[in-house]
Amino acid sequence: MANRTSTQNLRKRVRYHYRGNAAGSTLRLTLGCLLGLELRRVGSGKRMTFGKAGEATLSQWMAQNARVCWIEHTEPWTMESELISRLDLPLNLDQNRRNAFHDRLKELRAQARQQARELPISA
Repeated sequence: MANRTSTQNLRKRVRYHYRGNAAGSTLRLTLGCLLGLELRRVGSGKRMTFGKAGEATLSQWMAQNARVCWIEHTEPWTMESELISRLDLPLNLDQNRRNAFHDRLKELRAQARQQARELPISA
């Protein structure tokens, strides 16, 4: 596994998952697709989000239903593969092909992206 160290600290990363958009957060992309929100191309057409209303709906849902916890570890990347292999993490696609939901989730996200490509670019 490659060391994909983030340039952002944990607080910024978690905040973006809660307040950002689907173009920059795979968690938001996954949750929005599962909630049936319509993914759309925005801006130049390269980025895909759920639009202002959809992202607001998703943020509200997450505020009511999503929780984050963590433990401190000097080298957290050393734990990632082990945790993914031991725990049932159906929303995590990376390193998680063995999960029974992996293929369905991957297909759901691909369908949402394809549908977004077929729609006009949103403002």
